[in-house]
Amino acid sequence: MRLPPPVPGGPWWSYRSLLPFYSQALLLLLLLQDGCLGVSSEAAGTRRPNVVLLLTDDQDEVLGGMIPLKKTKALIAEMGMTFSNAYVPSALCCPSRASILTGKYPHNHYVVNNTLEGNCSSKSWQKIQEPNTFPAILRSMCGYQTFFAGKYLNEYGAPDAGGLEHVPLGWSYWFALEKNSKYYNYTLSINGKARRHGENYSVDYLTDVLANVSLDFLDYKSNFEPFFMMISTPAPHSPWTAAPQYQKTFQNITAPRSKNFNIHGTNKHWLIRQAKTPMTNSSIQFLDDAFRKRWQTLLSVDDLVEKLIKRLELNGELNNTYIFYTSDNGYHTGQFSLPIDKRQLYEFDIKVPLLVRGPGIKPNRTSKMLVANIDLGPTILDIAGYDLNKTQMDGMSLLPILRGASNLTWRSDVLVEYQGEGRNVTDPTCPSLSPGVSQCFPDCVCEDAYNNTYACVRTVSSLWNLQYCEFDDQEVFVEVYNLTSDPDQITNIAKSIDPELLGKMNYRLMMLQSCSGPTCRTPGVFDPEGERERDRKRRNTTVFLLYLRSSLR
Repeated sequence: MRLPPPVPGGPWWSYRSLLPFYSQALLLLLLLQDGCLGVSSEAAGTRRPNVVLLLTDDQDEVLGGMIPLKKTKALIAEMGMTFSNAYVPSALCCPSRASILTGKYPHNHYVVNNTLEGNCSSKSWQKIQEPNTFPAILRSMCGYQTFFAGKYLNEYGAPDAGGLEHVPLGWSYWFALEKNSKYYNYTLSINGKARRHGENYSVDYLTDVLANVSLDFLDYKSNFEPFFMMISTPAPHSPWTAAPQYQKTFQNITAPRSKNFNIHGTNKHWLIRQAKTPMTNSSIQFLDDAFRKRWQTLLSVDDLVEKLIKRLELNGELNNTYIFYTSDNGYHTGQFSLPIDKRQLYEFDIKVPLLVRGPGIKPNRTSKMLVANIDLGPTILDIAGYDLNKTQMDGMSLLPILRGASNLTWRSDVLVEYQGEGRNVTDPTCPSLSPGVSQCFPDCVCEDAYNNTYACVRTVSSLWNLQYCEFDDQEVFVEVYNLTSDPDQITNIAKSIDPELLGKMNYRLMMLQSCSGPTCRTPGVFDPEGERERDRKRRNTTVFLLYLRSSLR
């Protein structure tokens, strides 16, 4: 299948056949002078690197979400770097995807949940944030061809958000799914024109469709400019429809019976406490089936990765291409007796896989550095040679880590924040529950609520592995976990931890919740530089007070 023409009003390189070679070179030089100088690499030679971002939907890391992906681990992880402490700033699809695109925390891009009212693909998002996403910068300032295929934001294509005719700024080629993840019977926006797909596996299975259009792009794109591809698969999001050849795999697999599986969430927020323990047999059967089907859908993602890397190699572009693989959030299956979903503050929902291979990255490496998906945009812009000081992104470039920089100063904490979905009314099927609950199961166990609103500081340093969280509701509930001694986050130590440490974490949380750009990258509570900075401020305050006292005499 040949690609359709690029997005109308596209970049100058869409019409390169009309320009003599020297004119193309001159225009490219002007683009480089305006923003992107490229990144030097022996492997890359003189040409700027290409970048591929593979994004799955709801793939956990903590509960074995990478186990089915043998090809992906061999072709990306073993050929590059695995980040063992990769987090999302919000454990929900739309806010997390917005953070990837903008490099910002949710309180700065204002996408707070999966609804239009929560700014998910709203007119406001399109006007304020889309022009400043990293793909828009890659295209307008760096001369990259940009290709998108798959799920964008959950409300993309909604009539109140411009419908499928809307193509966000920054994309040369656009193959976007209408609304949320599906495998069959869906509609794609092909550069702003609707194309309906049915339920014929050979031509409609979405993961395979994304693989095919991605290969087409690699075959028919321009060879004159570098490219960026973002491929966003439906797997392993519900409805967990596996390809026919994989529907009988993993028959003996069940959801992991971790230490926090099917236990009551003692000393936790009310939404966790309302879960029924033990879970019903029907709930356990349902989550085991879901877990198995999730793994089955990932096998088609594994095939996609293999096809993509083989085509890059065949085209002679693999050695000059960075490939990132990650998920928009984690997932739980029975932890603290919550059947299936995300949205919670715990590791199983906020920790995700992150694998990277590319020029200058040594094979089979693992980094324990604390990273977040707000770092992807700055990293990719850094690879393209763009001056990150010109952005207002909250994240940091991972390029020094990928290239094995020594004595690197790095963060010790990241922010996690979430605003609950739901309306302040009682669910008629669960009248005994508080108003505003949502995502409820038949046995009235609910996964979310309108006041399930919290913010956390996740800290990883040489001495501490902590999580501090506050809820914005009538309880003003606090949860604190020491993940060194309690990796399953069973025991809330908020009432037993050193009050001074609790105060420091509280202060850091307030600072991060109001941060923007560079202030989101200031040293944390457990950073040595942070201690020195606080000592300096205390000394300056003392000197000022002494001066003030002497001047008043």
